[in-house]
Amino acid sequence: MSAVVIILALIVLINVTFAVRFIVDVVKHREEIKKEPGNGIMLAFSSTIIFFFSTFGVSDFAISSIFYRKAKLVSDKKLPGTLNTQCVIPVAVMALAFITVINVDIKTLVVCIVAQIIGAYIGPRFVVKLSPKVIRRFIGVGLVIATMFILAGKFNLVPSGGTATGLYGSKLVIAAICLFVYGALNNIGIGSYALTMVTVYALGLNPVVAFPIMMGACTFSVPIGSMQFIKYGEYSRKITLFTSTFGVLGVLVGVYLVKGLDVSMLQWVVAAILLYSGVSMLINEFKASKANKESQHSAA
Repeated sequence: MSAVVIILALIVLINVTFAVRFIVDVVKHREEIKKEPGNGIMLAFSSTIIFFFSTFGVSDFAISSIFYRKAKLVSDKKLPGTLNTQCVIPVAVMALAFITVINVDIKTLVVCIVAQIIGAYIGPRFVVKLSPKVIRRFIGVGLVIATMFILAGKFNLVPSGGTATGLYGSKLVIAAICLFVYGALNNIGIGSYALTMVTVYALGLNPVVAFPIMMGACTFSVPIGSMQFIKYGEYSRKITLFTSTFGVLGVLVGVYLVKGLDVSMLQWVVAAILLYSGVSMLINEFKASKANKESQHSAA
C-alpha cells in the first residue's frame, strides 16, 4: 500500500469520525437548531458560493467572517468554532481531489500535516476562553494580514515560488513551525490558506504544491479542532449542516468543472472586501473600547 493511499484512507477516517460526532450533536440539539438564525435557501446558496471560491484558495474563513457578521447569523463568540466546523467536509473533498492529481513530496506533505494537527489540537483549549472582544481583534488583524498577502502577491513583492515539489533540511523545519502556528490560528478564525500559500512560495516550492499541502493539512487539523468546538458547543450547528452539504457541491464544481477559472480580478475584489472589513472591525472595536473607558471614567 502506497503512502498516498494511506493518507487518503486516513483523511476518510478522521472526517468520518468528525461527521459522526457532528451528526450525534445535531440530533441531540435538533430543537435548538430550528431556533438558530438563517434562511435555508440563503444558507444553501452562500455555502455553495463560499466553498466554490475556497477551492481556488480564496479563504472561506475570511469571506464567511464578513458574511456571517453582516447577516448576524452567528455571535462573535461562536464565530471561530463555526468557521472551523463548517469547512471540515468541504475541505476533505478538496484534499482528496488535490492530493490525487498534484505531485508533492510525501515527506513534506506528512510533516506539514502533522505540524498543523498539533497546532489545531492545542488551540481550541485556549480559544473558547477568549472574550468576544479579543476574538474580534484577532479576526480583524487576520483579515488585514490576509489582504496584505494577497496584495503582496499581486504586486510581486513576495517570491512567486519555484519548481520544487518537496522541502528538506532547514526549509522543512521552517515549514513545520509555520504550519504549527497556522493550525492554532485556524481556531481563532484566521484562515491558513493565504499564509500557507505565501510560505510555500517563499520556500521555493512550485506554487501549485500549495493546494495539496493547504487542503491536506487542513483536512486533518481542522476536524481535530472542530471536534473540540463541538464538545464545548461553541459553533453554529445550522450553518455547519448546510455547508457540509451544499459547500461540497461548490467544491465539486470548482475542482472538476472550472479548473481554468481566471480569479485575478476576483482576488482584487476579495482584497478590497477583506481590507475594508478588517480595518472597520478594528476601528469599531477601538471606538467601543474608547467609549467603554470614557463611560467608566465618567462613572468614577
